[in-house]
Amino acid sequence: MEALIEPFGVTFVQRALWAGLLVSAICAIAGTWVVLRGMAFLGDAMSHGMLPGVALAALLGQSLFLGAALAATAMAAGVTALSRSPRLSQDTSIGLLFVGMLSVGVILVSHSASFAVDLTAFLFGDVLGVRERDLLHLGLSLAVALVIAVAGHRAFAALAFDPRKAHTLGLAPRLAHFALLGLVTLAVVASFHVVGTLLVFGLLIAPPAAALLWARSIPAIMVTAALLGGAATYVGLLVSWHWGTAAGATIAASAVAFFFVSALTAGLRSRLAARARPTPSEAAGSPESTPPSTTLERQVTS
Repeated sequence: MEALIEPFGVTFVQRALWAGLLVSAICAIAGTWVVLRGMAFLGDAMSHGMLPGVALAALLGQSLFLGAALAATAMAAGVTALSRSPRLSQDTSIGLLFVGMLSVGVILVSHSASFAVDLTAFLFGDVLGVRERDLLHLGLSLAVALVIAVAGHRAFAALAFDPRKAHTLGLAPRLAHFALLGLVTLAVVASFHVVGTLLVFGLLIAPPAAALLWARSIPAIMVTAALLGGAATYVGLLVSWHWGTAAGATIAASAVAFFFVSALTAGLRSRLAARARPTPSEAAGSPESTPPSTTLERQVTS
């Protein structure tokens, strides 16, 4: 039992745990919409698109966090602008900006060898180096994410399941889409210090995807995803302490491992339910017979 709590008696590990819990909550809120809307590629592009901002900020001696935020915001604005063209699909727009931003970042980095240490932390995270002021920033980011999620919940849900109804109900779908991009940007920028841009998907995608297999409402998905992300943070830090592995990567790997365990468990449950062979009337009235995604769509469109 002592081995399970020993690492968290150290101050910097305690701060790492709190940072991971806050980031897990932020990513649960944004990641739920990323999963429901199929925006995983956008999240990936946003995380890598921060590189030129970070490189330029390091070159000028400014805050890496500010540079990442400005670059991610520019990426979101670019995706929104290019997506308005009827001749370009959103995937094409995202791909072009992804490659363009990443290329600019690599060019900036190639002109100086002094970025090596900073970029290692940027790409793979430095959760054990979290300071108290970083926790304050994460707390403020979580508060902003909650405000955006609550204010835009109805519009986000309509966009995810029935975009035409969003127009009909006057929910300003374009504004809602831009707000959703802002929410994803906030989550990616807040997370890169903990797990790095290359591993941000570990907390942004895996916990909500695992929660979607079980939860039957959007708030339930977010809460479950936050709990799974928090558990992944604890397990990742514990394994990192005892085995000497990279903390950020271990946290991300733990989150992905939880998803596969959840998927295997859900698959086993479906097989057991199929063997039970309920009658059509029982199946229609049974909550287990209705896929979570279908239940969510009914909540939005009803």
